[in-house]
Amino acid sequence: MTWIQDYQPAGGLWVSALLAALPIIVLLVALGVVRFSAHLSAALALVTALGVALLLYRMPAALAFDSAAMGVLFGVWSVAWIAFHAVYFHNVTVATGRFDAIKRVLAGFSEDRRLQALLIAFGFGALLEGVAGGGSPIAITAAMMAALGFPPVKAVVLALLANTAPVAFGGLGNPLIVLGRLTAPIMHLKPDQATELFSAAVGRQVPVLALIIPAFLVVVLAGWKRMLEVWPAVLTAGLAFAAMQFVASNYISASLVDVLAALTAMAALWILTRFWQPAAVWRFDGEESAVTGTSLGAAKVERGALYAWMPYVILILAIFLSRIGTIFKNLPAWLDLTKLLHKADWIFAWPGLHNHVVQHPPITAKNAPYAATFTVDFLFSPGTVALIAAVVAGFAMGARPGLLVSTYRKTLHQMRWALATIFMILAIAFVMNYSGATQTLGLALATTGAVFPLFSAYIGWLGVFLTGSDASTNSLFGPMQVISAQQLNLNPILAGATNTSGGVMGKMISPQNLSIGATAIGQSGKEGSLLRQTFLWSLLLTAVVGVISLLQATILTAMIPTP
Repeated sequence: MTWIQDYQPAGGLWVSALLAALPIIVLLVALGVVRFSAHLSAALALVTALGVALLLYRMPAALAFDSAAMGVLFGVWSVAWIAFHAVYFHNVTVATGRFDAIKRVLAGFSEDRRLQALLIAFGFGALLEGVAGGGSPIAITAAMMAALGFPPVKAVVLALLANTAPVAFGGLGNPLIVLGRLTAPIMHLKPDQATELFSAAVGRQVPVLALIIPAFLVVVLAGWKRMLEVWPAVLTAGLAFAAMQFVASNYISASLVDVLAALTAMAALWILTRFWQPAAVWRFDGEESAVTGTSLGAAKVERGALYAWMPYVILILAIFLSRIGTIFKNLPAWLDLTKLLHKADWIFAWPGLHNHVVQHPPITAKNAPYAATFTVDFLFSPGTVALIAAVVAGFAMGARPGLLVSTYRKTLHQMRWALATIFMILAIAFVMNYSGATQTLGLALATTGAVFPLFSAYIGWLGVFLTGSDASTNSLFGPMQVISAQQLNLNPILAGATNTSGGVMGKMISPQNLSIGATAIGQSGKEGSLLRQTFLWSLLLTAVVGVISLLQATILTAMIPTP
């Protein structure tokens, strides 16, 4: 069976685009208006996507259901395998009690609330985002700050605002891995090559935001004047994070960006405070001096620091070794662990879909079969590496096999609905890609012309607002953004990167994350208050991403990485 896509099935481009967008509209309304759960909303959107493919695009039923099935399988391996084991790694640190040691180290850092916010919300929150992603950074850092004496709602607002710069590389780089694997066939690149290019491109956008987020946090917490009193700490945190974020995203691995940047920023803050302290300790009005910081004894805190961070050292080492061949070129074969791990790769082609759909101009230069393949990298996957690191770290922390197994079961139960949502979101993306709906939307968006790079950031922002996930947004909108850029003769790498970078600014207003933050401090029902305090900042920061993208598309084109 061979079937040729039709990009204007309703007779006109914009009418066709409106109908092609129905799955996205259903997802938006179900999540944001009717307030259905994420997995139910995704299920309704998937049914809609299949309906649009069958009834509007006249896609043969076998191809439509094959594309949905392949999307689910893609979601299992390329998204869920990574996200699940990232969360499992974090849960192992909790189950062994090591996470409590980390919290004690953080609590003993300083009595100054501004410095506590920088270390916990910005630094530690980014580390949690890099390892586990999802809503864990917001829930954990908000609860920690509330326990230390921060007003509960203020603690959540700070956690939400801080959870911006690291999101693009969250969950061991999962958003960019998904984007690379989905769009590589469109750009005629290998998946790993596409991921590396997107990582580098995002790493030339979000560090600008990382530079300003620490100052932004302290201004929201204490005001402009109080921020200037701790400018050395603000500058140190932002500069250390941004510099390592750029270096890791361009020269190391997308999977290590947040982990390395967060640890660098936290270490830089810690070193700074050994030699510098603010002229006056700032606390909340009416607050007495707390028994933290120097009261605990700096030497005691520092002795426990290395022990507390040991699991993350193991994770970094495991990922570094697995990526060593991409970091250092031309290594001897016996040292190139990356090449050895890739020998277990399996390139999978879906039998009923591969090359059975035909694309044509203007999407392709000439009629061409649409491949339906992806690589199952059994050993190289960040999910596999995180699983190995979790087991090694677990044993190093004294865990028995039974604890590791029971934690695995608990993680499955904890993530069951999130995993179901991932599978359905990817099924929607594949049905839209192979039916031609994504291509129709891409052609319609291409009519926005010169302002598309600015518009592109808000598409990503909308996706994360709806789904709460940058990986899901890249699944839904990444191929559409790439196709739109190709039609406008813009660099598709820039479009995909901007979808990712713009998306991170939607994280702070996503209903799921607002709910997670409110629940973490026992303030369910305060989501509306949280939204009012973050919505304007979210819009403004997305505009910053859009302007950066527009400048890169017109003046600063040398900033865009090329194959």
